[in-house]
Amino acid sequence: MANIASAAKRARQAARKTELNRALKTKVKTIRKQVLDAVQAGDQSAASSSLNTFNSEVDKASKTNVIHPNAAARSKSKLSKRVSSIAAAS
Repeated sequence: MANIASAAKRARQAARKTELNRALKTKVKTIRKQVLDAVQAGDQSAASSSLNTFNSEVDKASKTNVIHPNAAARSKSKLSKRVSSIAAAS
């Protein structure tokens, strides 16, 4: 435990931020799995709606530096390519 008040405060802040960041990363991963499941099933409408939700959550995570902006762009691009492949196959 920290002996100095400012160090104790920083430890509390770090714990709080870690919890929030972990929750946001988990939410992004869950939505990503939903998109991939919809793509696997060939459900165009579910995949596109899940993709919109995914893009929104990834942008929020990127804005707060939970994930790197380039990683966010890369994951959005890869998933949108998969979703558009359903439309092309139909």
